[in-house]
Amino acid sequence: MSDLSTPYPTPMLDVKPPWSWPMPPGGLRHVPAPPIGWPQPCLIETPAGSPLQGDMLGFDPLARRINLRADGSGPEVSLPFARIRRLTLTVPLLRLTRDAGGRRGRAPAAAQERDYSLQQVGDPHATPLTGRTAGSVEASEGIYLFTPLENDGALRRVFVPRAAYSRCEFGVSAEELAARHWIASPAQLREALAQQQQAVVPLDQALIELGLLTKQQLQRALATLDGRTALGETLVNAGLLSRTDLQTALARKMGFPLVDLERFPADPAALALLPLHIAVSLRIMPLLRHQGGMIVAVDRPARLIKLRQLDAYAKMPIMPVLALKAQVLLTLNRLSGNDWHQDEVERPSFFDTSI
Repeated sequence: MSDLSTPYPTPMLDVKPPWSWPMPPGGLRHVPAPPIGWPQPCLIETPAGSPLQGDMLGFDPLARRINLRADGSGPEVSLPFARIRRLTLTVPLLRLTRDAGGRRGRAPAAAQERDYSLQQVGDPHATPLTGRTAGSVEASEGIYLFTPLENDGALRRVFVPRAAYSRCEFGVSAEELAARHWIASPAQLREALAQQQQAVVPLDQALIELGLLTKQQLQRALATLDGRTALGETLVNAGLLSRTDLQTALARKMGFPLVDLERFPADPAALALLPLHIAVSLRIMPLLRHQGGMIVAVDRPARLIKLRQLDAYAKMPIMPVLALKAQVLLTLNRLSGNDWHQDEVERPSFFDTSI
């Protein structure tokens, strides 16, 4: 006889969350978009090139259809993706200026903006769909793009169905263009250190060399200077630059060499000088042994203060060079899986990249 007091297991249903429009990649913080089903003004380009305005009432990536009310007052119609060349949601996503804790949101990654070109399906001689985007998300139904606006980091959401293009090409971002001139070898680094005193540059040049701003953004910012507020503060106040990136640019302005950690080879002898958990906690990447000490990459020189307060490094010669914060974090994370000397048994956990 079965024990009726034993309850049957409760069945667990695999309920998927409702589909939502992709957000910009790269950790950019924006005001949440309206949910799908909420009327959103849009502009549709048809395959013939004709514009169609209205409100998007629904978007179904599986059925490859959108629900549309033309001109804001007509009947609701279901439009297949095959009749859409490009869809633009005209109300922009605004940059989130404060997070849940009341802290100011990160500045948009303007340096990641790049041109895009989508070759249309059918006629190989047709004019490509072009524009500028601050990132992209490609899915089975098509590609989602994010057109940057001049309004303090605002982005306009764009969708191109998979059936409308055969090839997608992206241009070079400001950061990638700048990185071509960054130091990538020990020989280049030693030469740059020897000439550091002669490497002082203006702040606007440092911002371009770091790839933190595009030339167009910098020109617009320079045109707004009022003679009372410094360029760096103007850029931070406008949301075009984070406080951390400004400190990096000021260090570059003072002549600190800039290293591309994606190409610079890791030196095991330098890694042996600094335990991994210390490098992670202080966000310091050792690069080379140098005159009885070491050369380290940091996103700002002030990070060395705590290292020099440790007994083992109080008298050791330590020479800082610059690297972008994101590259320091990625390099430390990548090398932590190798045989880097660790004083702790467990692999250290990595910190919030927004710090």
